[in-house]
Amino acid sequence: MSILGISRTYKTARRLQQIINVFLRHGFGQIIDQIQLGRYIPFKKRLRSFGRWAPLALRGPTIPERLRVAFGELGPSFIKFAQLLSSRPDLVTPRYANEFKKLRDEVPPFSTKEVESIIEEELKLPADKAFKQFDKAPLAAASIAQSHMATLIDGSDVVVKVQRPGIKEQIESDISILSGIARLLDKYVPESRFFNPMSIVDEFSKTVRKELDFTREAKNCYRFKNNFEYNPDIYIPKVYTEFTTERVLVMETIKGVRVDDIKAIDAFGLDRKRIGRTIVDAYFKQILTDGFFHADPHPGNILVMSTGAVAFLDFGIVGRVSDKLKETMADTFMALIEKDFDRLADLYVDLGIISDKAGPDTVREDLKEDLQDLLEPLYGLPLQEVKLAQYLDAITQLAIKHNLTMPPDLLLVNKSLLILESFGRQLDPDFDIVAASGPYAAMIIESRISPPRLYEKAKKNIMEISDFAFLLPKQLKQIIKKTLKDDLQMKMYHVNLPDFIKDMDKASNRIAFAMVVSAIIMGSAVLYAAGVGPTAFGISIPGVFGFAFAFLLGIWLIISIIRSGRL
Repeated sequence: MSILGISRTYKTARRLQQIINVFLRHGFGQIIDQIQLGRYIPFKKRLRSFGRWAPLALRGPTIPERLRVAFGELGPSFIKFAQLLSSRPDLVTPRYANEFKKLRDEVPPFSTKEVESIIEEELKLPADKAFKQFDKAPLAAASIAQSHMATLIDGSDVVVKVQRPGIKEQIESDISILSGIARLLDKYVPESRFFNPMSIVDEFSKTVRKELDFTREAKNCYRFKNNFEYNPDIYIPKVYTEFTTERVLVMETIKGVRVDDIKAIDAFGLDRKRIGRTIVDAYFKQILTDGFFHADPHPGNILVMSTGAVAFLDFGIVGRVSDKLKETMADTFMALIEKDFDRLADLYVDLGIISDKAGPDTVREDLKEDLQDLLEPLYGLPLQEVKLAQYLDAITQLAIKHNLTMPPDLLLVNKSLLILESFGRQLDPDFDIVAASGPYAAMIIESRISPPRLYEKAKKNIMEISDFAFLLPKQLKQIIKKTLKDDLQMKMYHVNLPDFIKDMDKASNRIAFAMVVSAIIMGSAVLYAAGVGPTAFGISIPGVFGFAFAFLLGIWLIISIIRSGRL
């Protein structure tokens, strides 16, 4: 193994030990032991616990609270991980998701010397040569990067976003550790499979790796700028590509106020209702027309300018909506507007990934009943009195109940719409986000039956049918050949068989171990009684050593049984 490989292994082991110590401190020793990571627990703590950890539910604050605090202590990777989990209530349940929302992406800034070193390394220029003026005090510090105000040589005011030193290596190391923990959870904690830990870590790794590449964020910014090129009410800042690399991003400074600063907006003398409508129209265009939307619309990322234009910032997290998902969402909004709740149930089942444990028809009927119970009280209400936040939260609860896993991009859409509704109602108490979606939804539904779209669908279907017609005879021929040669193989997999075999192995190993201990005791008794071998005070020394060895092995067996929790 190379020196670099040894160094990485050592660092990973040290980091894993640090992670385990933090989780131990917050009462997760039982889980650590259960997933076979007990060897990383310090010997004193293992001896003190004697393999018996206090149950999670009996340790003060709730489990989600303690998990949130632990993630906060473990730094940037785990803060980002918690933020991802906060947007996936369908996977971790709303109880955990709501707790993780409290974890703020705020960490201490890194030194100006490090900032200047990274700028020089990335731009091949010292900071004082690249910028006419550079503010050493950070504008904001987050888990992945921090921002500084600066002025270019040509006098343009810009914001410089600089990636934290060593953050990429730390995140890659933490992703490796999280992947390992996820596999262990899936293997040793069957109840964790409901959350699908390996899928969560995989989604996190894809998301955070995209955020680590600022050139990708710059491309996202350009795409948004092109999408809103002819809309004077939406402003997308300019990116200075000549000063942008994977670790440094230089973007035009936007002068404006946060969208939730109502007093400042009123001081500009702007029409709040118009601003709310502008923001919502922009989002429905992104989601239902462009299929590419800003997925992190918190108040700091949406500014209102003195001209009345709305500026969007920070394009690190974006969502994509496929044509099929756009059509389904348009149908959903139209069904809500028309209060066609039977159609709504069908759409939500189509959107969700149905569990193998229940058939689609069963899920559909049960979901329809629950939707009817949920939505019947809304029949007589005007649409503006229907709170989208409550509606989407209730839908998420139903998805969890019926074991439906919603597509990640759909959940990003839901999260964005919830935040938008909050902005909209702050700017205009009579704001109606469902009604605002109507024109865009109708446009998509109309385009679905347009001649060009019907032609494209027909063409695609004909191609698929022709491919199937050409391939079918060949595939049938292969099946018949294999059948005649007795070469046809079928693979069968029993869902619980590996766990059963593992438990049987453990039980048989313990029985064999106990028999070996018994044999040593019996042999030692014979040696002791016969006085065979060297003796001391008339006692057989091999017999005494045999008893001592059997005693230690017996204690070891008892401790392993106690630690397993299966007496």
